[in-house]
Amino acid sequence: MNVSVFRLAALIFLCASNALAQGFAGLGQTTDGFALPSPDTRFAFPADHGAHNEFRIEWWYVTANLEDEAGNPYGIQWTLFRNALEPHGAESDQAWMAHAAVSTPNGHRFAERFARGDSGQAGVSAEPFEAFIDEWQMIGPNLNDIRLTAQGSDFHYDLKLDADGPFILQGEQGFSVKSEAGQASHYYSQPFYQVSGTITLPERVVEVSGRAWLDREWSSQPLTETQTGWDWVSLHFESGAKLMGYRLRDADGSAYTVGTWIGEDQTSRALQPGDLTMTASAWSTVEGREVPTTWDIAFPEQELQISVSAIYPDSWMGTLVSYWEGPVRVNGSHPGIGYLEMSGY
Repeated sequence: MNVSVFRLAALIFLCASNALAQGFAGLGQTTDGFALPSPDTRFAFPADHGAHNEFRIEWWYVTANLEDEAGNPYGIQWTLFRNALEPHGAESDQAWMAHAAVSTPNGHRFAERFARGDSGQAGVSAEPFEAFIDEWQMIGPNLNDIRLTAQGSDFHYDLKLDADGPFILQGEQGFSVKSEAGQASHYYSQPFYQVSGTITLPERVVEVSGRAWLDREWSSQPLTETQTGWDWVSLHFESGAKLMGYRLRDADGSAYTVGTWIGEDQTSRALQPGDLTMTASAWSTVEGREVPTTWDIAFPEQELQISVSAIYPDSWMGTLVSYWEGPVRVNGSHPGIGYLEMSGY
């Protein structure tokens, strides 16, 4: 890491440390001069696959549930974050950070990168689609047809992702509210990727296949001062239905819980606060922290009553802003697989 990038990273995380428990949305601590999410906004694709420099914070985030030829489960994560340091929209005002990880039967591995916006080391273009930082890439003719690559000191993956369903707008037409106070983001997903490719580990190269989920989100509004972190799931059920849900925890013990139900016909419905319940039911000691690695989730309207359990409880991201992220199994009324992310523990 060169000196200028190191100083940039230090600046990002000096800001982030004041709201570490708020997760990545806490990277933007002021809205002064930045664009704000609006419920009147309607997405325009492919343009909105690209960067929105007028907003404070943004990310491109992929998780995948994979198996090898013997049926052993693997998980991968690829995330690129953009954080504006000033509200001018210039490339020189953009800071970039990226995380990559692979969860395997032999352990959880992760890596982290940083770049400055005007360095040429990182960026995003909408069409043809390209998101990159150094040699890590998410690239393709469009966002429904991409190649995903990343590497760390002890892993590398090279995956082909092809979507067989539509983009899903989260919240109300992509306007996703985060609290009773009205903080919000623009948010959409592509949960219909089919995946094939390889994961290279010190012991061998693994041929894998499975499913992936992309989340795209941008905002200029931090969470409320009393929100301490979040618990988020993306779930693929054997029936073909899917669920995204998250709870934003408050210091008083309450939580703001919302999500999206995606039916077998690939249509979606935004869940209102209270429609979905997520209750921690088992905890694991991970890196000296007590982390909930099993969740009971209920959505009565769909007669959903499930238990979501970490496949590899030690999937801790020991990055400068640390959090838990890993693949899960789903048992109960709607069996399946998925991913769990938790911040603020």
